[in-house]
Amino acid sequence: MSAVKQGQEKPKIKVIPPKKVVKKLAVGQEVTGRVKRLADFGAFIDIGVGTDALVHVSEMSQKRIGKPKDVLSVGDEVKAWIKALDKDHNRISLTLLPPGTRTIRDLKVGEVVKGTVTRITDFGAFVDFGVGYEGMVHVKEMAHGYVKHPSDVVEVGQEVEAEILKINRRRGQIDLSMRAVMPEPEPEPRPEPEEPDELAEPEDEPVPTAFEFALQKAQQRAQRSKKRRKRQWFEEEEDDLDDVLARTLSYADES
Repeated sequence: MSAVKQGQEKPKIKVIPPKKVVKKLAVGQEVTGRVKRLADFGAFIDIGVGTDALVHVSEMSQKRIGKPKDVLSVGDEVKAWIKALDKDHNRISLTLLPPGTRTIRDLKVGEVVKGTVTRITDFGAFVDFGVGYEGMVHVKEMAHGYVKHPSDVVEVGQEVEAEILKINRRRGQIDLSMRAVMPEPEPEPRPEPEEPDELAEPEDEPVPTAFEFALQKAQQRAQRSKKRRKRQWFEEEEDDLDDVLARTLSYADES
C-alpha cells in the first residue's frame, strides 16, 4: 500500500534555483579573484559571487597571446575589471586591462596619435604610443622634403605626433606618418621676369676711326681680288681641259 494516503495531496518537490550572483556588480568595477581553470579561449576566474567569470584571451594583454597558459596558471590571484554583464544568462566577462587602456584593436586608420621614439634605424624610427605595439615611421614619412637619415629629424626619447597610415592587427604592425600632420610648405616665389625699359635709348655703335675705316676697305679689296684670281684660275683650267679633250678626239678621228 502506498505510503501516501488516498485523497492526500502529494508533497511538493522543492526545486533548487540556479546559482545567482549574490554580489551587486557593475561594468567597470574592479574585482579580485583566483584562476579556477584554463581553456584555449580564456580563463575562468572565481570572484566570489557564486558563478565564475570569464577572461577572454584577447583581454589578457595589449599584445597578442597564443594561449592563456602563456600568461596565467590555475590558482593565480588576479585583479580584473568587469567588461560586460549578461544578467539573463548569469554571465560575467572580465578584462585584465585597466580602464582606459588602449589596444591595437581600438586603432583606426587616419587617427592622430602621440608617442615617444624608442629606437632609430637606417630606414625609420619606432614610436611607442601605449597600445602594446610600436608604430614605425618610415624615413620618407618624416618630412615633406628629402631626409638623408632618420636621426636628422628625431632622436630617442623625443615625443612626436603622427597619423596612422596602415594597421596589420594579425602581425601587430602599425605604419605612421609624421609628414601627414605637418603643414604643407609654402612654394617659393618665382622671380618676376625683367621688363625691358621702353624709355632706354639703344646704345650707339662706336664710330670707326679713319685708320679702322681704311683698314676695312683694304681687307674688302683683298678679298675681292682673291676671289677674282681664284675664278680666273678655274677658267684657265677649264680651257686647258677643253683643249686636251679636243686633241684627243681629233687623234681618235685620224686613227
